[in-house]
Amino acid sequence: MAKSGKEFLEDVLRQFNEATDVLGLEDGLREFLKTPKKIITVSIPVKMDDGSVKVFIGHRVQHNNARGPFKGGIRYHPDVNLDEIIALAMLMTWKTAVVDIPFGGAKGGVKCDPKKMSRAEIERLTRRYTAEIAEVIGPHVDIPAPDVYTDAQIMAWIMDTYSQLKGAPTPEVVTGKPVNLGGSEGREEATAYGVCVCVREAAKKFGISFKNATIAIQGYGNVGYNAARILHEWGAKIIAVSDSKGGIINRDDLNSMKVFEHKKKTGSVINFDKAENISNKKLLELDVDFLIPAAIERQITEENADNIKAKVIVEAANGPTTSKADKILSEKGVKVIPDILANAGGVTVSYLEWVQNLQRFKLSREEVLKRLDDKMVKAFDEVLSYSNKYETQLRKAALILAVNRVAEAVKFLGIWP
Repeated sequence: MAKSGKEFLEDVLRQFNEATDVLGLEDGLREFLKTPKKIITVSIPVKMDDGSVKVFIGHRVQHNNARGPFKGGIRYHPDVNLDEIIALAMLMTWKTAVVDIPFGGAKGGVKCDPKKMSRAEIERLTRRYTAEIAEVIGPHVDIPAPDVYTDAQIMAWIMDTYSQLKGAPTPEVVTGKPVNLGGSEGREEATAYGVCVCVREAAKKFGISFKNATIAIQGYGNVGYNAARILHEWGAKIIAVSDSKGGIINRDDLNSMKVFEHKKKTGSVINFDKAENISNKKLLELDVDFLIPAAIERQITEENADNIKAKVIVEAANGPTTSKADKILSEKGVKVIPDILANAGGVTVSYLEWVQNLQRFKLSREEVLKRLDDKMVKAFDEVLSYSNKYETQLRKAALILAVNRVAEAVKFLGIWP
């Protein structure tokens, strides 16, 4: 995985360089914008349930805070590596800028396998990791959130540990918390909701009938399931979904709720009644209106891009499409709604949660989703406008928009002394 982390970072830097070429930024500013402001690596000794001590390695990368406090998730995964975390932190800077919320970009990760750890071991890991990075996070400095294999419970442990260290309740130090601890209504479905808004707006702008539009979703966790549920409620047709063990297809429509219940019961979507099992490879290559990669990075590559038949790809995952694949898809005329726009619903509602915590007030779910919808539509239209203005694909347009916003902030702030 270290190699793919390096390749992932190279892809992100390549896309950044292409955007800065269009903007004509001077070399010094380019170097400033691509270099993380701070990289923190910590050792995390944890007493395991059997009495042994195991030392884990954790990172927190703070990429840029010219437009506001650092913001980004924390992931627990056996393949976590520093190159991957740097790339994801940089993408967070561009993501918050695309949707124009006053945050910068950061990312954190611990190299561990939470599937092989007890809940008590994960709690001890979380609290020690929080203690190690406590001096570099904070409600006006750096606000973590959930990511791969982290959840609202882990955010509650981070909040509690930080609050105990600082001597006062500080719910605004993290987002994605349980609702009864200051978490925002609508946060659990926020990323998926933003993806669905992008599907809806793409259908309008690209001449695709949304009603009964055919959709395939790779990944059936929180984002994939909620995207399936919402899109089905809005009138689209979910014909295929998958998880790490494989996929299923039913061209007449899949019942997203029943599929989710089946996955909870059996551990996978495969072998669902009234559906045919298919591979993840075949799912990506189905002839559908919309393909939603909602799993992990680097799923659409130069090896399979030429076989993609979807009219539009909406990137719910971070970095699911490689640069080489992007070029192939562009030549084929496949529209790609990039991750820094498509999955920005999560960070947008995180911003709303943070504001609610700072001011100690509460928005209803309907108010949150209405604000999210408005924000996503505005960002979608701005990216499309940049795409038309610069006659380029949507990914590059989104990056040009985002990098320009951050560059302008840096220019106004200046570099000192």
